[in-house]
Amino acid sequence: MAVDEKTYKVVGTQPVRHDGVDKVTGRAKYGVDASMPGMVWGKVLRSPHARARIKSIDTSRAETADGILAVTTGEDYPDTGPGDYMDERAIARNRVTYAGQAVAAVAAISAHEAEEALRLINVEYETLPPILDVQSAMAKDAPIILDELRTETSGSFGNSPTNIAKHIIHEEGDVEAGMAAADHVFERSYTTSMVHQGYIEPHNALAYWNPDGSLVVESSSQGHFGIRDDLSKVLDYPKSKIRVIPAEIGGGFGGKTTVYLEPLAAVLSRKSGRPVKMTMNRTEVLIGTGPASGAHTTICLGVTNAGEITAAKIELAFEAGGYPGSAVGAGCLCAIGPYGIKNFRIDGYDVIVNKPKSHAYRAPGAPQAEFGVDCLVDEICEALNMDPLEFRHLNATKQGDVRADGTKYHTIGNIETVEAAMATDHWKTSLGEGSATKRRGRGVGSGYWMNGGGKSSAVARLNEDGTVTLLEGSMDIGGTRTSTAMQLAETLGIAIDQVNPIVPDTDGIAFTGVTGGSRVTFATGWAAIEAAKDLQAQMVSGLSDYWDVSSDAIAVDQGAFSQNGTTITFQEAAAVLHDDGQEIVGKSTVEPSGAGNTFALHIADVEVDLETGKVDILRYTALQDAGTAIYPPYVEGQMEGGVAQGVGWALHEEYVYDEDGRMRNSSFLDYRMLTSLDIPMIETVIVEVPNPGHPYGVRGVGEVPLVPPLAAVANAISQAIGVRIRDLPASPHKVRAAIASSTQ
Repeated sequence: MAVDEKTYKVVGTQPVRHDGVDKVTGRAKYGVDASMPGMVWGKVLRSPHARARIKSIDTSRAETADGILAVTTGEDYPDTGPGDYMDERAIARNRVTYAGQAVAAVAAISAHEAEEALRLINVEYETLPPILDVQSAMAKDAPIILDELRTETSGSFGNSPTNIAKHIIHEEGDVEAGMAAADHVFERSYTTSMVHQGYIEPHNALAYWNPDGSLVVESSSQGHFGIRDDLSKVLDYPKSKIRVIPAEIGGGFGGKTTVYLEPLAAVLSRKSGRPVKMTMNRTEVLIGTGPASGAHTTICLGVTNAGEITAAKIELAFEAGGYPGSAVGAGCLCAIGPYGIKNFRIDGYDVIVNKPKSHAYRAPGAPQAEFGVDCLVDEICEALNMDPLEFRHLNATKQGDVRADGTKYHTIGNIETVEAAMATDHWKTSLGEGSATKRRGRGVGSGYWMNGGGKSSAVARLNEDGTVTLLEGSMDIGGTRTSTAMQLAETLGIAIDQVNPIVPDTDGIAFTGVTGGSRVTFATGWAAIEAAKDLQAQMVSGLSDYWDVSSDAIAVDQGAFSQNGTTITFQEAAAVLHDDGQEIVGKSTVEPSGAGNTFALHIADVEVDLETGKVDILRYTALQDAGTAIYPPYVEGQMEGGVAQGVGWALHEEYVYDEDGRMRNSSFLDYRMLTSLDIPMIETVIVEVPNPGHPYGVRGVGEVPLVPPLAAVANAISQAIGVRIRDLPASPHKVRAAIASSTQ
């Protein structure tokens, strides 16, 4: 459904995606496909301990083994200091903070010889007891994981060692007065588990250190400029001497925005004088890269008998993993995003635990934070005997309301999304009857994400035949080559099949930020629009010389150029300018604000087997404000993908650790991800409330679909079994335990 409809020629259509044929035929080149003459293989030795001091590393036997060309340890890397611990995150120095951390790496003639050499490296550890949850880590008598760490609060640092890297506070209004004005005050605690993004393609890197001192790296990532910049920092080497070549990416979801293998491959190449290729296996991906934080949250809401939220007090504690940097900051911003609350205090804690350094995962921080809030909202609706959509409509964030960080919302589609949910066939249709052993429930979950802007670059080159080659700096994960090209085509007034989008390497275009935060169609699309305008202006200038008229005398309409009764098409203009010897290249680098906030609402129907605790999804509807849906099938695909991942997070997925801090389910056999058999066809409803902060009304769409499923599914299960689910995943044994507790 659309609000404030506008007529576009290209935007909103459904063209064939530019990368589709190569991907379905297998011609697309991914990072794992990269190769070079003389290439050798690198492998990583990883710590078996979750917390330990490294007393010594003896690599002498490995260095002399057959086929071994180079060995590297943490001593080969400059100390980047305790800020973001980039050096230690790449390879351990003196200590390990999680099982799976890289300790050493080797390069060999074959992968087999590299694997064998790892067995020859002797590491002497002094093991220490691990800390595996935020509550234990935050305890006053907790052992300290990073001795030098001090808590940062509002720019100031504490004096004592701590496992709390950061304390974030957002406060507005008078919370105590808001609570006093409430007829009811509800407070509950919730937990979510550490989960992985689950991308199909593992991390990979191919590095070659040239004799002239330049470093070339090819890898799959969500931002090759970010990889270049991380490499520059970890290696203390100039960015100008590092060239990163992007490859197609087999999924990322936020997990491929930093370096893992790239620094190791680079140093091994420098030592060996050969190109070095490294690829993780699935276990390495799970234990050695950045999953989403597990979290413990406490939510307190005050409400009136009429259902108005008067105040909120929220505490979020997120697992950072072995080094600082969880997504708790974004969680604080998003926790109450769907609700217009005048009085609130939000405290967020970034907590060190002996697990892999956490990283972004689609709307990082929002799913964990909003899960607790929306579960408590459902419990409040039940206590007040109030329709959950009516409650959300009453309390919905609207234009002018204050976000957690104090900024005000501009034009948003939260209310429109709730109203669209009320109008769905799903909401109006009866849930149906269960049976003696199977109970049904329906749950609702809200979602909010603030979206991102950032810097993006684009270059548009006019070709003789009237086609345009578009160079854009954003890695394409969810079809952004096409969505960006569509905006350029719309601006120029040409067909989308006249545009050929390409993602060049870091030497081929100006800086462009990471593909993440739902920023690309917004920001890189804007760069393409400005590049198109630049190209069009140059065409007008060139035609003014050709026709010997002023530029002001030339009119442009739907790609055609006219003056004094003469009109030529875009293609004809391109040929004329080419024959006249003119090369037309439009370019742009932008850093736009006004990304526009986005909201979603999901409805889930479940059936719970009371004997086994198994939960089946019967029906699922996802609604979302997309601003203007540039390419509707892509928007629907993002919504469907977010639902599938969120339902997996709600029902099955979790990192399982033993008491020594070793992950016990580090394969896709044991780490339970959803398959097509686990979820029905997802119904999608695109709401379009154009974002006034973008020329075509774009709002990012990729993050927010992951946010509502956790609460929607948990609320549905709770309704079905009559017991509240507050700890995810709601796996069969947890559901059975909840059912058993209700009968005692």
